[in-house]
Amino acid sequence: MLSQLPKNENTENLIVGLETADDAAVYKLNDETALIQTLDFFTPMVDDPYIFGQIAASNSLSDVYAMGGKPLVAMNIVCFPACHDMDVLAEILKGGFDKVKESGALLVGGHTVDDQEPKYGLSVSGTVHPDKVLANSGAKPGDKLILTKPIGVGILNTAMKEGMVSQEIFDEVIKVMIHLNKYAAMSFEDFEVNSVTDITGFGLIGHTLEMAKASEVTVEIDAKEVPILDGAVDMAEMGIIPEGMYKNMYYASKDVELSGDVKEAVKDVFYDPQTAGGLLISVRADLAEALAEDMKKNGSLEAKIIGQVVEKKDEDKYIKII
Repeated sequence: MLSQLPKNENTENLIVGLETADDAAVYKLNDETALIQTLDFFTPMVDDPYIFGQIAASNSLSDVYAMGGKPLVAMNIVCFPACHDMDVLAEILKGGFDKVKESGALLVGGHTVDDQEPKYGLSVSGTVHPDKVLANSGAKPGDKLILTKPIGVGILNTAMKEGMVSQEIFDEVIKVMIHLNKYAAMSFEDFEVNSVTDITGFGLIGHTLEMAKASEVTVEIDAKEVPILDGAVDMAEMGIIPEGMYKNMYYASKDVELSGDVKEAVKDVFYDPQTAGGLLISVRADLAEALAEDMKKNGSLEAKIIGQVVEKKDEDKYIKII
């Protein structure tokens, strides 16, 4: 569909656009400042409206951190049935407000539409130095890959709707989704990072594939090192899998070489669509351990080295899972 759109003509100051399926657009304003622009919204995945607002805001803000920037202002995007209890909408907006405040940005307005199915998210503007943009196209052979949140959120959200998980697992999934990637991104000020993306709806494999294609490299993922939420593999083995996982697998699997040692359920988790997932960071191997430790010190939920970047040969797949 996007291929049918005409090409932008005035792209002299456009640092990141549509070409590499990156997390946000970046436009150079002057030699010191570039504007980051992003937008994201979705339907509720939990019953609590305040928690839903937090999750949606965390997810929207993440794209700014994935570009190496800091959010400045955000605007609400709301679809909500006019016949519904407006106190529910107020709680959604309060959740979003609190996450925007935690990020250090300002919530400055928004737009609402009368719709039978509630939806909420943010349009976020941020800034970054033009020379410090962390696009998904900068991964280099020899880099290590770091993941800052465990995966399995989509599968567990599906199980949560059916009341199939313990309160402990439920609480952990919520904790992961509302956690801002702000804390992991704080370390970018002190470490030279080559490439970043965040892991959301296309899953670990889908977003890693975008990075590998944009950077023209092969990414090797060590399946044993990928952090997975408790219960996610068990649910996958039972067939509790969201539809989005199958869509992700259909799209990306042709570019993935999978070791026979990786269990089918674990593979499903790798394709699982995430909500407000972590950052995937490509960094020089000699900096990886120190960067991971610094991110954890700054409050990141996780900072795990899960693989490496290697030179892509013609016959190689973009992703190898070992």
